[in-house]
Amino acid sequence: MPAWIPARNYLSRLTRPPKHQPADPALAARLLGIDAGALLEGAPTVHNVPRNGNLLGHLFESLVVQSVRVYAQAAEARIYHMRTMGERHEVDIIVERADGRFLGMEVRLASTITDADVAHLKWLKTKAGNDMLDAVVINTGQYAYRRKDGIAVVPAALFGP
Repeated sequence: MPAWIPARNYLSRLTRPPKHQPADPALAARLLGIDAGALLEGAPTVHNVPRNGNLLGHLFESLVVQSVRVYAQAAEARIYHMRTMGERHEVDIIVERADGRFLGMEVRLASTITDADVAHLKWLKTKAGNDMLDAVVINTGQYAYRRKDGIAVVPAALFGP
């Protein structure tokens, strides 16, 4: 997923390296010999995969990116990620229309969303103003709703045809 460099110059010090996502997170887990027990409980894997970071979280983010990519392509939009140098601010997914206006999305492997989970989206909104059409957090919860600060929370389970 390429790094987002907005046409309008309201952000500086953005990193440019792409963010790599597996084409199919289920296939990635299978090739690593990771089953549900290994993902959910940290059980040993066939290939002794190092447990650096949250593997389930990374695979969940990849699954969401895969779904968002399909919907974005159907809407003739492109997806990116956004990260400032030093990783002070990061937004998992930027969906940008041809006119430069965009949607910011965070992916969280959690059923409840806290203020910390939306901090980067709120920061981006202060920088981008009306160019940011909406802000969304994709999570593992059961219900879609809009927080008091206006940020939408949508369970990944609601993605579908």
